[in-house]
Amino acid sequence: MVTRGFYLNGLVAALLCAAGSAAFAAGAGQVQNMSGTLTVQRPDGAIRILGQKSDVNPGDVLTTQNDSYAQINMTDGSSMTLRPNTQVKIENYQFVQEKPQEDNAFFRLVKGGLRTVTGLVGKRGNQDAYRIGTATATIGIRGSGGATENNENGDCQDCGNLGRGVYHHTYTGAYSIKNDVETVVVGEGEFAHVKDKTSPISVTQTNPGMKLEDFDKILVSISNIGNGCLVR
Repeated sequence: MVTRGFYLNGLVAALLCAAGSAAFAAGAGQVQNMSGTLTVQRPDGAIRILGQKSDVNPGDVLTTQNDSYAQINMTDGSSMTLRPNTQVKIENYQFVQEKPQEDNAFFRLVKGGLRTVTGLVGKRGNQDAYRIGTATATIGIRGSGGATENNENGDCQDCGNLGRGVYHHTYTGAYSIKNDVETVVVGEGEFAHVKDKTSPISVTQTNPGMKLEDFDKILVSISNIGNGCLVR
């Protein structure tokens, strides 16, 4: 298991990058770091290959290919790092500095895995404003850092030996997970497994097989670059 101190070092680097991108992003967010191929399908159906500093917006479907990853920084200072073979849809995103009551961020993890570092949405107003959704469960923010992997259909290509379901690990703070049966809080250092919509949610201290070390390598590469942000 990764150490809390190791994660916090990467977290600081990611937050510094997020703060920088928030200052100049014209859209809802921006591709800050990437390696390999990242594509986007726009709401009008157009498909594009994204590069560093490409804007992302609500309605976009982001997909990483084999051996590819991407860090997306949003304008509220949050960030998400997409693993290889991951697809995320920005279902909704609204952040206006002067209107905290209108904050809203909903990201649908269609497949694969991502690591999240939270920003102002969910912290300065409605704590339920930041959510990660799957067909099985909805994950809400109660903290600052976590990792989520979606293997609902058993076809996740980069989820190791994980069984079917949605998996989550909280690094710092806490996250809530809700399905049709219950809502649980996953605290710092804990792991959760949601088998399906109608099964009780399992929370343990033992890693069920999430490949957390891959994210750590990414964060190390980010923090070792001169300005802490650019990965080429």
